[in-house]
Amino acid sequence: MTAQPAAPASDESSPALAIYRQFRGLIVSGQLGAGERLPTVRQTAADLGVAPGTAAKAYKLLERDGLVVTRTGAGTRVADGPAVLPGPIVRRLRDLITAADSAHVEPDDVLDALRLMWRTSAASLHPPVAHDRTPS
Repeated sequence: MTAQPAAPASDESSPALAIYRQFRGLIVSGQLGAGERLPTVRQTAADLGVAPGTAAKAYKLLERDGLVVTRTGAGTRVADGPAVLPGPIVRRLRDLITAADSAHVEPDDVLDALRLMWRTSAASLHPPVAHDRTPS
């Protein structure tokens, strides 16, 4: 395995969800490729300082979403063809991270702004449809 998540941030809603999000990010960004093996649940738990049950819960979430496949004796591997972000988007995200880091902007501030801009953009692209409701 070439990439591995960091210890969950203390402000995450649950350590299992934080681990899930980090592995998901590694998979959709292409840093973990199809067929690549994840560390064992025990190894992930030890590396991140969480209980094995917490790491197992994160792995179950990844499997539920079709991002990984777990087979007895073969371990957990990235599924074939998971939803990977296109290369140009990954490059732009890396550019955004570099620019934000250079400007000493906190990651949470960038994420909040991105979410707000995404919602605003999506709302303008797909305005709500008015339904004609006549009384019955």
